[in-house]
Amino acid sequence: MGLRIGWFSTGRDKAARELLQVVVENLSKGVIQGEISFVFCNREKGESLESDRFIEYVESLGLPLLPFSSKRFFPSQKERDLERWRTLYHQEVEKRIQSYSVDLIVLAGYMLIISPSFCTSFRIINLHPAAPGGPQGTWQEVIWSLIRMRAKESGVMIHLVTKDLDRGPPLTFVTYPIMGGRFTPLWEDLETKLKDHSLDELIQREGEKNPLFRAIRIEGVKRELPLLVMTLKALAEDKVRIEGGKILNERGEESSGICLNQEVEQYLQKGIERGDELSI
Repeated sequence: MGLRIGWFSTGRDKAARELLQVVVENLSKGVIQGEISFVFCNREKGESLESDRFIEYVESLGLPLLPFSSKRFFPSQKERDLERWRTLYHQEVEKRIQSYSVDLIVLAGYMLIISPSFCTSFRIINLHPAAPGGPQGTWQEVIWSLIRMRAKESGVMIHLVTKDLDRGPPLTFVTYPIMGGRFTPLWEDLETKLKDHSLDELIQREGEKNPLFRAIRIEGVKRELPLLVMTLKALAEDKVRIEGGKILNERGEESSGICLNQEVEQYLQKGIERGDELSI
């Protein structure tokens, strides 16, 4: 039967569709031994153009789709007590998915923080756009944090979801430089702009259109796809296991995360040679 996967996504951008697409393709090819049991989306049709596209894509695949709007779920409770709201919402989510058998839940562009009780009910992994020990938060927050601290490298990791936000033990990760090479003129451009504006002002003025921001994002996104596929493949083949809140390697030894830099870079190089589209 292979690995039975529950897929969670907010479907907020093109990358959310690409993540699902690449996993579905590799499941159908037999690269990953398993199946997607359901797709859960915390948005319903009509909430945004991008999530509508995501929902329509899931429907076109014929996968069981479970949309449940977090925006419309007791908004007054959310304003009064966010932690309580988070618990109540995920209790309802659990009711909706309980009829499906899953070995693992994958958070791929799921923009809500999972409640602590939900974390203990399922084995959940998350794709986080930073290396182990790197910045927390959304991919936008991560990139601006990297820029603010003048970081020399960034990364992507897949980690076990725990009650500690973005701090669960990593299963796999990649790192890549964001200084030197083609990044040098982008950092120089940023420093020139910072002579007249604060970074916070630049964030407001340029946002995601900032050239350095976009370059860092592109490097991360193109590594997310192969990292996720390689991680799910390893889980399906028991080369990586999750037991008792710990990550184990194929020998049953506790692991601090497998670095897949070489494997991912080889994959990307092959894609370039084939002329594949690797950027967002």
